Amino acid sequence: MSVEIAPCGSVEELADALVIGHYFGGGGPDVESAERFSRNLPVDRMHAVRVDGEVVGGGGAFPFRLTVPGGTVPAGGVTVVGVLPTHTRRGLLTALMRAQLEDMRSRGEHVAYLWASDDRIYGRFGFGIASFTLAVEIVRDRASFTVPLEPGGRARLLVLDEAAPLAADVYERVALAQPGMFARSETWWETRALVDAPERRPAGAGAKICVVYEVDGSPEGYAIYRVHQKFEEGVSVGYVDVQEAMGTTPAATAAIWRFLLGVDWMHSVRTRLLPVDHPLLLLLAEPRRLQARVGDGLWVRLVDVGEALAARTFRDGSPVVVEVADAFCPWNEGRWRISADGVERTETEPDLRCDVRELGSVYLGGFTWGELARAGRVEEAADGAAARADALFAVDRAPWCPEIF
Repeated sequence: MSVEIAPCGSVEELADALVIGHYFGGGGPDVESAERFSRNLPVDRMHAVRVDGEVVGGGGAFPFRLTVPGGTVPAGGVTVVGVLPTHTRRGLLTALMRAQLEDMRSRGEHVAYLWASDDRIYGRFGFGIASFTLAVEIVRDRASFTVPLEPGGRARLLVLDEAAPLAADVYERVALAQPGMFARSETWWETRALVDAPERRPAGAGAKICVVYEVDGSPEGYAIYRVHQKFEEGVSVGYVDVQEAMGTTPAATAAIWRFLLGVDWMHSVRTRLLPVDHPLLLLLAEPRRLQARVGDGLWVRLVDVGEALAARTFRDGSPVVVEVADAFCPWNEGRWRISADGVERTETEPDLRCDVRELGSVYLGGFTWGELARAGRVEEAADGAAARADALFAVDRAPWCPEIF
């Protein structure tokens, strides 16, 4: 068996490498779809897996700028990874992931992150679960706020073409302070966030709608949503499906959600991918009515441990030495001294020992060293080391990415 894993050289090759479509009901290579996809994913960021000359797998990585606590870092957004069922269990996925990570390293992308279709896959490649998400549904007549809201601005419905610059302005300000989000290009807005091809709408869904919340003429919040309308015996059982919603301030966030929860003729409002500390949990007078369901969110992999850690900030506190094991990317193995002043390799005895995947779990602040230690995922080599590390890694908000890429 002859195996070759290499970047694609054309849109046609990219179409062949999008084998993930097989698992979502696709009917084979689609050059037109691949061309649209390539507007955000450069052709050479898609690796094709060939066995005896036949493309049987592929995986891509968006070139992202990821927000981390206190800064940003160049990152690879891993996507559309798959191997055809005729060629699984042969080590091809492992070889593909190794090629991807080595390619990111050569490009100076210090972090890889993704959404996992199956949460059993990526741990063996050094990815750690980095956040949880909430899916919620609330019946509108149980959606009152604990403190009645008096909006200081106005909500305005816009056609999608008009909405792009205003929504992008809000998104950019939110993303700069929100670990887990990435910078969106103008093309991303045009071809992903606000695109609404009728043939791609979910069954029963209406057109994509954008509402912008403005204060003194300045956009401070927005939401993208669809209406799923249905009547049974003359009574609406329809719902508002919120794709994403955010505000630049707590007041703007509350106002945009007050709008969504107030859309008439709807039975309920649904959304998913909320962060676990979303203000909606405390805004509502009856939070149990959210029927919140928790699921895994982002998965993070440090491609270059030293550079990735140096890209984020740490709080004041006693330094800790972490011994990192990384069998998949051995250049990361060793001991790292972490302090508010920076990160460096060291030969000092370790305070903590962990696999690189656990470092991915704490990197954005989604989990603590103490939580991992209590779960048997981190070894404390020195008394109190997890608590000291938590003081350094402390953040003021949970990681969040509002879309699956």
